[in-house]
Amino acid sequence: METKELVFFPTWTAGRKGYAKRIRHVFSEYLEKKDLRLTPQREKILDLLLGAERHLSQEEIYQALKAEGIGRVTVFRMLKLLERANLAEGVTTANGQPRFEIKMERPHHDHLVCIECGHIMEIQWPEVERVQEKTCRKVGFSPLWHRHEIFGRCAECRVKAETP
Repeated sequence: METKELVFFPTWTAGRKGYAKRIRHVFSEYLEKKDLRLTPQREKILDLLLGAERHLSQEEIYQALKAEGIGRVTVFRMLKLLERANLAEGVTTANGQPRFEIKMERPHHDHLVCIECGHIMEIQWPEVERVQEKTCRKVGFSPLWHRHEIFGRCAECRVKAETP
């Protein structure tokens, strides 16, 4: 079942001139430092993620590329490589399975996850960010990163749940 998803930055990333090329360059450099190659399989997985207009699960990536001879283990390993290279990040869904997005050059954002339909809404909360920063300073904590994933029902599923 394909899930709906709001695209918060639809042209900001993939539509920016040279974006995909920069991602490939950074990833190629990362692989080179690890004595690894950018194989055709890795390129296909990366291209799929770069062209996606929503967060993709490992299974969705596998299903989209299995006809091209790409296996589940290859997809799994590639996603781990992209995470280690700080190019991709998983968003936890209501069933605990991550869905992935390319994160390089994207502004910080958090996620609202619908437990009914799987819809993931990307949001930015400047007020929440200010409170977090102030609280960290107050207690002498030096944050490195954070992410928020709030689980509930999207507007459409909320209406369905409230309708007898």
